[in-house]
Amino acid sequence: MRALLAQTQMELRLLLRQGESVLITMVVPLALLVFFGALGVKPPGYARPIDFLLPGMLALAVMSAGLVSLSIRTAYERAYGVLKRLGSTPLGRPRLLAAKVLSVIVVEVVEIALLLLVAAWLYHWRPAGSALWAIVVLLIGTATFSSIGLLLAGTLRAETTLALANGLYLLLLLVGGVVWPVERLPRPLELVGLVLPSNALASALRASLGASGPSPIFGLVSLLLWCGIALVCAVRTFRWE
Repeated sequence: MRALLAQTQMELRLLLRQGESVLITMVVPLALLVFFGALGVKPPGYARPIDFLLPGMLALAVMSAGLVSLSIRTAYERAYGVLKRLGSTPLGRPRLLAAKVLSVIVVEVVEIALLLLVAAWLYHWRPAGSALWAIVVLLIGTATFSSIGLLLAGTLRAETTLALANGLYLLLLLVGGVVWPVERLPRPLELVGLVLPSNALASALRASLGASGPSPIFGLVSLLLWCGIALVCAVRTFRWE
């Protein structure tokens, strides 16, 4: 346990030294929340813009930490031989990967707390719905996007992972139900958006945090399918060098 916690602390320090990762993980979701909240545009069916925006930004925080930051950092460590050396130490490979996922969770907790504070302060958002359901959805979302991130990092070159992770992040942000409902997009984009994991995560969070409305079960099941597929693929294809 001590080795796991020590490696988690190291992962956090390495993350904080990378300004671009901090920018994507911490700043972008907050900036988008403030920007779109200030516009005051709300999709049909929502009383206030923040009721739609906040769950989407929570989903974006999970994507930023698990898909982008984790994949890029791990890919370059693999390219430089760091993963191979650390995996051969008494720490072991399972605990090394566990430390990386734990560091993602710590970053997400900080980011989620900041998003909730900003939403409450600027837009008078108040908790509603089920906090327990929201936590379950966030944990499964973290597992899903961390698995996707490790899948990219363990199979592709570092430069390819960098480009693809950022490209996927942009795709999920624009058409993945994060800042606008996929049902309001043009038909071809709607069909793409409906099957993306970001839409499953954001939809399940909106259902969990809403005072009333649909159950989060449908989005949660879709997210679990993505999680299972990504995790199995990551386990089978991950290369340490």
